[in-house]
Amino acid sequence: MNVEKPLGRTKEPDIAETAPAAPSFPVTRMRRNRRTDWSRRLIRENTLGIDDLIWPVFVRDGENLIEPVASMPGVDRLSCDHIVERVAAAADLGIPVVAIFPFIEPDRKDSVGSVSVDPGNVVCRAIQAIRDAKIDVGIMCDVALDPFTSHGHDGLLNDAGDNILNDETVDVLVRQAILQADAGCDIISPSDMMDGRVGAIRRALDSHGHTDVQIMAYSAKYASAFYGPFRDAVGSASSLGSASKATYQMDPGNGDEALREVALDLAEGADMVMVKPGMPYLDIVRRVRERFGVPTYAYQVSGEYAMIRGAGIAGWIDGDRAMMESLLGFKRAGADGVLTYFAVEAAKRLRDG
Repeated sequence: MNVEKPLGRTKEPDIAETAPAAPSFPVTRMRRNRRTDWSRRLIRENTLGIDDLIWPVFVRDGENLIEPVASMPGVDRLSCDHIVERVAAAADLGIPVVAIFPFIEPDRKDSVGSVSVDPGNVVCRAIQAIRDAKIDVGIMCDVALDPFTSHGHDGLLNDAGDNILNDETVDVLVRQAILQADAGCDIISPSDMMDGRVGAIRRALDSHGHTDVQIMAYSAKYASAFYGPFRDAVGSASSLGSASKATYQMDPGNGDEALREVALDLAEGADMVMVKPGMPYLDIVRRVRERFGVPTYAYQVSGEYAMIRGAGIAGWIDGDRAMMESLLGFKRAGADGVLTYFAVEAAKRLRDG
């Protein structure tokens, strides 16, 4: 027996009955964008490139010399012939700038750093050798007296030997900077932390026809414990001994003072500024970049390098990953570039993907 269904509209389903159940987790899932490599690359906020790298190199007198720096595994002191070879290879990788630092034999040092103003010193000869080789690379030179002085300080000492003479030191630094520019240096980098040295160097460069030579000032350079291996590399550790540079390098506890130092150097004609050391002072890098908006660089100094390198060699960390992570950290903090002894290795990894 067939029973007819009653005429009329059937009941519409309740929306609540057909809607999917409410998610038990938040709608926004941050991990979605991290799931694949291409997505991680797509949304990456900061990147590290070969153009961000400046490579510090150590040069010494002699021929066919390669001297490993014991406290900086993988770093060598090189005679000029090997400097040219290494710099050419770095330029082929695309590294834009090399920074030259000298090792001076102890018997050539004196209390006033005379070799620093000798036109035939090893820094000037290294610059000229790179220029003669027609290598397309920027050359940056440190301006300070510590590699050249018998006492290991960045400036001239008073008669009592307990203080650095600021203005007298600036006079020597100006002469040093002119020699380097005459030899073909592109970027003069005063690292001494004497008051007024940037302005004095800028005026001297301009008056000697070097108006296109840039100045990257070590504007916020701290009296740090992280410089030890560098002092081994340039031979100033034994000269300095236990003496302190706290009367001219900055107190590690100060941040606002760094902004004052940067402001003064910019007013005196600095084209670029630097924070040194790097990783312990990333907050200063960020503050400088945000306050002034000028080209800002960080120096991943020898102690930072040695810690990463040493731990990697020992197998305590993945040295390659730590290297790249540390360099990316500088970019995230706001640095436009990094001086690093890892530059060549990092450039190869960036080139090879």
